[in-house]
Amino acid sequence: MTNPQSSTAPFSLNQKQLLDWMILHIEGVGEVSSIEVNQFEGGQSNPTFLIKLGTRKIVLRKKPEGNLLLSAHAIDREFKVIKALDNVGFPVAKPLAYCTDTSVIGAEFYLMDFVEGRIFWDPRLPGLQASERTAIFKEMNHTIAKLHALDPVAIGLSDYGKAGGYIGRQIARWTKQYQSSATEAIPEMDHLIEWLPKNIPNYDDTRLVHGDFRLDNMIFHPTEPKVLALLDWELSTLGHPLSDFAYHMMNWRFAPDLFRGLAGSAFEDLGIPIESSYLKEYLATTNQHLENEKDWEFYIIFNMFRMAAILQGVLFRALQGNAASEKALEAGSKAKPIAILAWQQVLSLPQ
Repeated sequence: MTNPQSSTAPFSLNQKQLLDWMILHIEGVGEVSSIEVNQFEGGQSNPTFLIKLGTRKIVLRKKPEGNLLLSAHAIDREFKVIKALDNVGFPVAKPLAYCTDTSVIGAEFYLMDFVEGRIFWDPRLPGLQASERTAIFKEMNHTIAKLHALDPVAIGLSDYGKAGGYIGRQIARWTKQYQSSATEAIPEMDHLIEWLPKNIPNYDDTRLVHGDFRLDNMIFHPTEPKVLALLDWELSTLGHPLSDFAYHMMNWRFAPDLFRGLAGSAFEDLGIPIESSYLKEYLATTNQHLENEKDWEFYIIFNMFRMAAILQGVLFRALQGNAASEKALEAGSKAKPIAILAWQQVLSLPQ
């Protein structure tokens, strides 16, 4: 997929002011005969646009318009993290410039290079050979392991979040978010809210975490199994590496019709590693370990709870009529079945 789908920007953007600002702040941008701006489709909470300047393509990411929560849509954090990662050679879209002047396009924004490559939406990777799938999954595993191996202090991100206690804070945060956006009683969420704080594992490492590490947030080389850029850093912070990896691995527990899952797949025929071997490879690469199987199950269950809480918020906003995506109702409806699945995982744990 060389060009993600785009649609005409739904608001009036002063293209001349934008171009004038870019000429002053981005090397290699000069006077051009035309500038084309299109908005990427999708559910991004921070609107994202493709700018075409002749043959050059640049991506613009901006804050939404209107009243915003103080801690939400922090695109300055996104720019900070991708700049730090680009400096150490981690695969991200190259950051170009950040604009705090809201008079240019009506909101703060930043610019980064457009990365040509493939985006895969289905983790079963239809259309590829088994050997290609194996290589793609190995590269994903290597990429998140490389991220978690970085020392946040050494790359200038010591103030990017709090050290330690990440999971406890996350449970409290998403409990509050869920309870404030509940649209119906979901007993399983109530059970999880009670169970999770009592079962947090002792392991409490702090690393840079992506927060939404999944296949479709990566751009792969057009022909090679190589990640060229990891995208969408809006949930990134200093956090728990194994929890971040477990979020990525929820796919192995989800059915394809629930949330782009892998459960029930013919893994060997497809060339996709089973959950235990994929986890083992990550642990060996990052030199981490699990005290017992229950700890791993906790991280999976916690992330299902977190996702259910996020999707409940999506559903709430959709029912209020102010959701960011037309597919918000469909996505939000997944909150309850994911909560039920998470509680089933708890009930299946050895006593």
